[in-house]
Amino acid sequence: MAKKKVLIGMSGGVDSTVSTLLLKEEGYEVEGVYMKLHSKPGYHEIHQVRAQKAADFAGVKLHILDLQETFKEKVVTPFINSYKIGETPNPCALCNRNLKFGEMLKFADQIGAEYLATGHYIQTDGKYLLQAEDDTKDQSYFLFYIKKEILPRLIFPLGTRHKSDIKAYAAAIEGLESFASQAESSEICFVETTYTDVLKDYVQVDEPGEVIDAEGNVVGEHRGYMHYTIGKRKGFTVNGAHEPHYVTKILPETNQIVVGLKEELECFDVKIRDINMFDERTSFDTTVKLRYRTTAVPCHVEINGDKGTIQLKEPVLGVAKGQAAVFYDGNKLIGGGWIE
Repeated sequence: MAKKKVLIGMSGGVDSTVSTLLLKEEGYEVEGVYMKLHSKPGYHEIHQVRAQKAADFAGVKLHILDLQETFKEKVVTPFINSYKIGETPNPCALCNRNLKFGEMLKFADQIGAEYLATGHYIQTDGKYLLQAEDDTKDQSYFLFYIKKEILPRLIFPLGTRHKSDIKAYAAAIEGLESFASQAESSEICFVETTYTDVLKDYVQVDEPGEVIDAEGNVVGEHRGYMHYTIGKRKGFTVNGAHEPHYVTKILPETNQIVVGLKEELECFDVKIRDINMFDERTSFDTTVKLRYRTTAVPCHVEINGDKGTIQLKEPVLGVAKGQAAVFYDGNKLIGGGWIE
């Protein structure tokens, strides 16, 4: 019986390297692909070499895909535009849909690979995404937006494993010890220091403006609205304040930020758009995560076409437009949408 062919995304990191070895152990015919996404200076010169070293060690062919223009169009430009309109974007979810589980899957078809694998910490049963066994590394939140039709073709070798075990696995193999001790990659791969450094290449970020309260009274000054996200409590002045104030709203058209006390961040109702569901439910009780690394809270969801409303059963602080609202039924990811 012929081996089933799988294409794996190889970044040069320990997760994708160990994933490649695990797939080989399981008997798959494996080929790797390194994707050039952003154009951060010096990045690919290091990571492409590491990916090639990993591929050579595993005995797999490594393809190179230059997707820098597609990445700029599908990820970087929406990232910039999102900040311009006062949102807090989630570029990783867009990249996963359009690049890692979009362009990479197209390439898998080109080379005749039945399956696509990555080093994400997540599981799938072919119908849904499931949270990883290692809940400290679970990346399901960032994959809510991928197309449900592709789930049967995805393999996540690390979904049932813990990060500490993956590092130990690599450390125990002669020739791979350096992979085990590599520094973790940053959450947003094309951001070197802060996101405003990326924005400065495209838009004017540093435009001082007014800080106002909920009634519209001017109470202070800020550095430029793009420096702030909902819930931020530093980097602006509030005249005569005796308690911490937080950003509760961003008004890009007037270059103002609205601030208030912590309780003014509480939110019970959330509107979402561009909904991506893995099943057909439209009116349901579930739990929702409104940011990565937050606890899912109980809610009721009503979906009408590609828009929806979420009624939270308990308040959430600092809900930000542009972030993802992701629904979980236990450890099963059932869908989500973009907060508006």
